[in-house]
Amino acid sequence: MSATAQTLSPPSRTLMFLEGRAIPEFGAFLYARQLAKMMPDRVRSVITLGSPFASHPRATNAWRVYEMASGRRADEQDPRFGGRLSEAPPVPTTAIFSRTDGICAWQGCMEKSSAMSESIEVESSHCGMGHHPAVVYAVADRLAQPEGQWKPFDRSGWRSLVYPDPSR
Repeated sequence: MSATAQTLSPPSRTLMFLEGRAIPEFGAFLYARQLAKMMPDRVRSVITLGSPFASHPRATNAWRVYEMASGRRADEQDPRFGGRLSEAPPVPTTAIFSRTDGICAWQGCMEKSSAMSESIEVESSHCGMGHHPAVVYAVADRLAQPEGQWKPFDRSGWRSLVYPDPSR
């Protein structure tokens, strides 16, 4: 295990090194993106739920809580931890977001579309994303893709009624 990985908190190490092979990295936290940048050979994909990686750190309703709990400024960056948050990891990346989030500004939770990154919009509250049927379906669809054969989420057919076009 690298020196960087040894300094990570136990939950992060568990996600990254489960069974000692590349695995899907799923999390509604910003660490997944950064860890995937630092160790892309250990991460199959990143899926975020309402994670504000693309905007100013204070573009959420939770930044004060973060500062009080951590003792650090929300806009403080640690150059040792994977670079700029807004840069997509070099692995397939899906950002699931909602314009009705209520905690995070939805604009900051969207991924720039590329050959390996996408955004999927759902209609959900921030706290409801983890058990919202549309989110669960989208996550299952992303994780069901064979390793090395990532393709963007298919919004055709009935899915167009459930998943709005994120670029609208």
